[in-house]
Amino acid sequence: MGVYCNKMVESAFIFPGQGAQYVGMGKELYDNHEIARRTFEQANEILGFDLKRLCFEGPEKELTMTRNCQAAILVSSIAALRVHLLSSCDYVPQVTLGLSLGEYSALVCAEAICFSDAVKLVRSRGLFMEEASNDNPGKMACIIGLDLEQVEDICRHSKAQVANLNCPGQIVISGSIESIDSASVLAKEKGAKRVIVLDVSGPFHSALMAQACHKLDKVLKDMQFMPPKIPVISNVTAFAQDNPDMIKANLVDQISLTTRWEDSIRKVASRGIKHFFEIGPGTVLKGLLRRIDPGLVCHNVPA
Repeated sequence: MGVYCNKMVESAFIFPGQGAQYVGMGKELYDNHEIARRTFEQANEILGFDLKRLCFEGPEKELTMTRNCQAAILVSSIAALRVHLLSSCDYVPQVTLGLSLGEYSALVCAEAICFSDAVKLVRSRGLFMEEASNDNPGKMACIIGLDLEQVEDICRHSKAQVANLNCPGQIVISGSIESIDSASVLAKEKGAKRVIVLDVSGPFHSALMAQACHKLDKVLKDMQFMPPKIPVISNVTAFAQDNPDMIKANLVDQISLTTRWEDSIRKVASRGIKHFFEIGPGTVLKGLLRRIDPGLVCHNVPA
């Protein structure tokens, strides 16, 4: 994809995950940049339906369906990345990472997987996760104001699972409806400032996603991955991985295990990198970075 240039201001490219979608995303890029138009048209051909229309016009209910929004976010993010790489070379990406689904965009950025295969993968991933959610109903909640040890204790008693370690003081849990209801009560009893049930369609990043993991593993076996040209930090380990087979294994594990976003950002910052580019729809990651380390600078490259 050509992620290198001559100037040497180091940066990290970061990509959003599910929940960042909105009706109208990508339209301005499409209207003004030929490379963005080609990106959306290529995705339509791969998927066999008009994803472009869904991104630009909705309806919102259809766009937010897991089977649709994952592909929509990836395609919008890559369109934004391609436009950015053509228009600006002031910052050199030394590392890339994405929140959950966003890791696929990061892998495309690092040329570990081609765009067409990534589109197919996230479409399958969304379908598999939606099916698992229908078969194993559940939900997710964000606990604010408790530390990890307290939340882990709550999960042991409620049978919920720590799903996302996004930033200090904000921990997302996942599990069955009953387990999250029980965990919410326990969290409030322990002094949580707030417990917010998330607007998601299932218990993502929990053991209830096991069947989705199994199905994705089968699909990944037939996909060609290459060693990334720049490091890609894995959600599940918070370490870079350059072995294609291990990258695939981490993508499978990511569906049912905890995502370690805070640790991942701190890992990048420990390299001396202070400039981050949030590429794609929304500004959720910018807010998380501010809470992780106020000294980090986050530039938005909107879809």
